[in-house]
Amino acid sequence: MTITPITDMNVAGKRLVVRADLNVPLADGKVADATRITRFAEGMKPLLAQGARLVILSHLGRPSGELNPAFSLRQIKPALAEALGRPVTFNETCAGPVAENAAAQLQDGEVLLCENVRFERGEEVNDTNLARQFAALGDIYVNDAFSCAHRAHASTAAIADLMPATAGPLMIEEMDALTRALEAPKRPSVAIVGGAKVSSKIAVLKHLVQKLDAVIVGGGMANTFLFAKGAPMGKSLHEADQVETVKEILLLAKAAKCEILLPEDVVVAKEFKEGARKKIVQWDRCPKDAMILDAGTAALRQFQGVLASAQTILWNGPLGAFEIPPFDHSTMALAETAAELTRAKLCVSVAGGGDTVAALNAAGVAGDFTYVSTAGGAFLEWLEGRVLPGIAALQRADQAA
Repeated sequence: MTITPITDMNVAGKRLVVRADLNVPLADGKVADATRITRFAEGMKPLLAQGARLVILSHLGRPSGELNPAFSLRQIKPALAEALGRPVTFNETCAGPVAENAAAQLQDGEVLLCENVRFERGEEVNDTNLARQFAALGDIYVNDAFSCAHRAHASTAAIADLMPATAGPLMIEEMDALTRALEAPKRPSVAIVGGAKVSSKIAVLKHLVQKLDAVIVGGGMANTFLFAKGAPMGKSLHEADQVETVKEILLLAKAAKCEILLPEDVVVAKEFKEGARKKIVQWDRCPKDAMILDAGTAALRQFQGVLASAQTILWNGPLGAFEIPPFDHSTMALAETAAELTRAKLCVSVAGGGDTVAALNAAGVAGDFTYVSTAGGAFLEWLEGRVLPGIAALQRADQAA
């Protein structure tokens, strides 16, 4: 990818307008999970040590262009200062003369956090005038928010056409990890794709079957694939109107010589609640009064065998209703298998998506994967093969430089 990283530049004395993703969960006005802040700070520390001056732009929540104190970035200032190990100045605005003056006062190694960019009505419509005000805050634009790269907003797209623009450490890390897993994977390469609905991941599945050697399908999506094969569903979640889509995906996979793996057996129960009585049946034996809630024992063994020979594992979505025991078993067990293989340096493992990260955290193995993406929509759109506006803007800037 032709994007020069900020780490390859001399940043001493330069004001860097950094688009970060500091959209973190809050509880009683305090940061409840500082993971995103910590990861961002680790990439910024070396730049600050070289004498860079940081002007940080970010969003928090969905204030829809309205000034709402509940979404003020002032609330994250203490956590950001702690993560960076140095003081952080907060500015009540992110654009205009007051923000420009605050940015101009920065000295080498100092940090300015600006107010929520989504308080500005022009942000989400990619307004050039607002982007021009953002550009006036510094010398170089740095996009370090891959998770926002699928949005064509003023702080992620338009600004990159108005000043020298480059990618931050987190952005580069994410792009490198996803490129290794999808565009140039070591083979055999396997994807695990789960979740509730085929309809929400049609583009993902169509893209993956043309890129990888095998795709394991789990969750409610697997139910729809099994239904297309003629399996009774009982009370199971499935999409009867997606049978033709499933057939189309299977044909694409066959043409690309990608194997689609479905559960040989499934876990069924009459109730969807913790500790519900369950049993394992063959894929085509779901009772009328039961629902499929997880992959079965034989399916798990089969999936583990496929991972054992893989050199690349890409994971998006759980195998079953992992939030409620005992329907979390296959997801947890397969996660541990992938983690064990990664620890042994037998494969590269990349995972992403909210449910996936939650499942890996629940299994206690997120730290063992090669890379875990905290991006949601951007991660999915990358899996679909889409061009992300924020990345395209950086590529244009790099070509123009």
